[in-house]
Order: sequence, then structure tokens, then C-alpha cells
Amino acid sequence: QHDEVSINTVVGLGASVSGNLKVSGFARIDGDIDGDIEATGRIMIGEKARIRGNVSALSVIVGGVVIGDIVAPEGVQLLATSSVIGDLVTKRVRVEDQVLFHGYCIALENETSFSDAQRLWQDVKAIRSKSVFTKVSD
Repeated sequence: QHDEVSINTVVGLGASVSGNLKVSGFARIDGDIDGDIEATGRIMIGEKARIRGNVSALSVIVGGVVIGDIVAPEGVQLLATSSVIGDLVTKRVRVEDQVLFHGYCIALENETSFSDAQRLWQDVKAIRSKSVFTKVSD
């Protein structure tokens, strides 16, 4: 069990990360990340942060820009300063006024319904990501 009160990882304002970031526990992002972020706990994305990649955690609070999908079973909160271009997959979502959101939102509180919808969403995303189709000749 991780201590959800203290921040385990900080990417500060002005910091830039190119590549995927995997952290244990609670992470706060105030810099720029070009890659996917995965945390075992919560992720807080500050209003100056710019993320170009998918975000996966127990819960996510977004104050900045995310261009990518957010998967957070326990909840997603989009603050007034946030912009998200991508899908949200969660059990609970809270969206403040002035948010820019463009994507699909799956928000189902029932565990079974959520799991089924998440699997279907992952299957559809996998199929859509295949950009090259080859014809089998006889």
C-alpha cells in the first residue's frame, strides 16, 4: 500500500521528459512530457503542464493540457484550466466550467459494466491503431 498523502514523484515546472514515465504512488506533473505516464496511485497534472501521451493511474486531476487518453478507474477531474484531446475511461468524472474536452467518455460506476466497457474500448483502440492492412492473395 502506498502513502497517498505524500507525493512520490514530481516533474517540476520547466522540466521536460521525452519518453514514457512509470511511477510508484502519487505523482505531480508541472512540466512537459512527451510520452505515456503510468502511476500506481494518483496523478495531478498542474495547469502549466503539457502531456502528449496516454495517462494511466488510479485517479487523475488535470489542470493543464493532455493530448492522449486518460484511464483512471477511481476518478477523473478536469479543472477549469484543462484541455483534454483524447478519451476518458473512469468510474467517476467531474468537469468544471471552461474545460476543453474532445473525445469519448466512458464513466460507469458499476465494476462489471466498467470492466466490460474498458475491455471493449481497448479492443476498439487496438483495431483503430492498425493503420496498415494487407490483402492476402490466393
